[in-house]
Amino acid sequence: MTIQFHRELDARGLNCPLPILKTKKALADMASGQVLRVTATDTGSVRDFQAFAKQTGNDLLEQSQNDEHEFIFFMKRK
Repeated sequence: MTIQFHRELDARGLNCPLPILKTKKALADMASGQVLRVTATDTGSVRDFQAFAKQTGNDLLEQSQNDEHEFIFFMKRK
């Protein structure tokens, strides 16, 4: 299943906490219900995005890892 998204954020090469900070900023500029696709390479980001979703009330719709060892997150703005 392919998730439709409204905006994309490239956080590859960034280490904690930068992927989350950039995600927070991007979501703030989006309308409620819109979806942000984030690509990150930091292994800690998996745990970080789960915690971020819990703390902020934004939905972590899906997370996966591709063949290039990149983590893909789909965050839905609350």
